[in-house]
Amino acid sequence: MSVINCWTLGIGLAAVLAVTAAADSGRKFDVTDECAPNADWGPNGCLQEEGTVTRAEFAAANLNRYAGHPSWRIDPPYVADGPGAVRARNTGGRGHTFTEVANFGGGFVAGLNPPGALVAPECATVGANGVLTPAAPAQATTIAPGQELHVADLAPGTHNFQCCIHPWMRTTVKVGAEDQH
Repeated sequence: MSVINCWTLGIGLAAVLAVTAAADSGRKFDVTDECAPNADWGPNGCLQEEGTVTRAEFAAANLNRYAGHPSWRIDPPYVADGPGAVRARNTGGRGHTFTEVANFGGGFVAGLNPPGALVAPECATVGANGVLTPAAPAQATTIAPGQELHVADLAPGTHNFQCCIHPWMRTTVKVGAEDQH
């Protein structure tokens, strides 16, 4: 092998390692649920094999609508002095969003919002007739089961993320100035 080919191979390997390191950077969050795969979850179903929560159990937990079902969550719920990049992986069987919001609020599914909750503008627009329409940030941060979303370059400060479908799914990341990159 010539010196040029070895050098090219070395540069290529370094580039692959740099991309891998970049993909692995950031704090990982699990956006998850425990939907039962054989329950009637509607048109999108439940795309996992081992969940245990039936549609009826989910509906009963959401009668309160302040807390939602406890197995629908973002883990961890709080990170202090976190990095300036985060990765959110949907480890559940239903679709979720990982949307940064200025203030936690309701999402774009009216029946899953707490009574009287102000809708987070990053999640939905409220029409004159009161109908909610998903906002662009929520649509851009939708994560299908098994997929991952990478959010880079978070400025120092406090960042709130929530699922705009299930708005009780929330996390807060505090990014320190020295942890920005």
